[in-house]
Amino acid sequence: MMRAGMTAAVKSSAKQGRGRWPTVVAVVVMLILYSVAWPTLQLTHDVSPPLMPLVAGFAVFPFVLVLSRPALGWAVTALAALVIPLAFDRVGDYTYPWQVVHIIVILSLVLAVAIIEEIRVVLVVWIATVLLFFVYLPGDDGWGWMVGLTAIVVFGLLVRWLVISRRQLAHEEEISELERARRAVLEEKARIARDLHDIVAHHMSMVVVQAQSAPYRLTDVSDEVRAEFDSLGATAREALNEVRSLLGVLRSDGYTPENEPQPGVERIGELLAASQRAGVRLNTEITGEPVGVSGGVGLAVYRILQESLTNSARHAPGAAVDVRIRWSPGTVEMAVTNGPRTEAVSAMVPSDRNGGSGIRGMGERAATVGGRLVAHPRPDGGFEVHAVLPTVVAV
Repeated sequence: MMRAGMTAAVKSSAKQGRGRWPTVVAVVVMLILYSVAWPTLQLTHDVSPPLMPLVAGFAVFPFVLVLSRPALGWAVTALAALVIPLAFDRVGDYTYPWQVVHIIVILSLVLAVAIIEEIRVVLVVWIATVLLFFVYLPGDDGWGWMVGLTAIVVFGLLVRWLVISRRQLAHEEEISELERARRAVLEEKARIARDLHDIVAHHMSMVVVQAQSAPYRLTDVSDEVRAEFDSLGATAREALNEVRSLLGVLRSDGYTPENEPQPGVERIGELLAASQRAGVRLNTEITGEPVGVSGGVGLAVYRILQESLTNSARHAPGAAVDVRIRWSPGTVEMAVTNGPRTEAVSAMVPSDRNGGSGIRGMGERAATVGGRLVAHPRPDGGFEVHAVLPTVVAV
């Protein structure tokens, strides 16, 4: 972990170092231009020696903003281009209003604006610079500079679109990499699901075979024991079918499970009857009729009831279980309550429900269809699951 942290720190420092180099280069270039502009200013303009460093800096120093704020840098150097020809006379036969270094700074900032700033800012800078050159340059030179400035702006826009395209390509590659990683995770989940399906299906099949063949292999089997074996076999077959239906869909090797419909409200009676056959002391109270219940809500009701009955039989064997379901227009209210344990629970079975994921799964199912679920211990040592769900999932 320490080595990973050191590696991340080194990478971060290297990235910061790479990001600092362009600024250093811009400062160095600006100093070079300034070192040229200051001593040569007296060759182009009539400026007193004390003002020379200030005038040269006014024209050149905005170059330092070429990477971060090119529009601001252009505005400052363009202001210098307006003021200097008006404030200082030119020397001898020099006809241009600015130094060559000053022109280089203006063109560099125009190029940077075309690459970095918004299109409307680029348009304003281009028009203003063209007008500036038309007004101050002698003769017909303005037309040539207009063509040159337009070419610089077009070149900057091409560079801008190239950079944007590269960024979009890098973003798409990153998304593709994430998609490949997600697909790898799904394939690994599918592989685990296949293994789990094969293991569970094998052992559950053995349970079904043993339960169905036990009355024929064992002697002196009473009718009560035979009925118990039949109930055990039916429960095992139902569990096996559900495991195959749930895990089989995750196979990625061409396996297609039997396409059976998911359980819903029409199978609640079967679920309650199966619990009674398994020995649960069940008291049921169902009021109203499930009219217009969507498939998602029906599945959620069935699964929540199934998990609640399983938890009651597992954590409170021998206790009475009360199931109350009330169907009303638009909603269904369900409560599953069991008393305290009346039999010793095996050490292999945890006695604390809050440590498992069943209650969390029920809450997630309820929230998925827009309902709510509350599960809590009762003062008498029992447990209660209470859920209120809409009968139709809102779109």
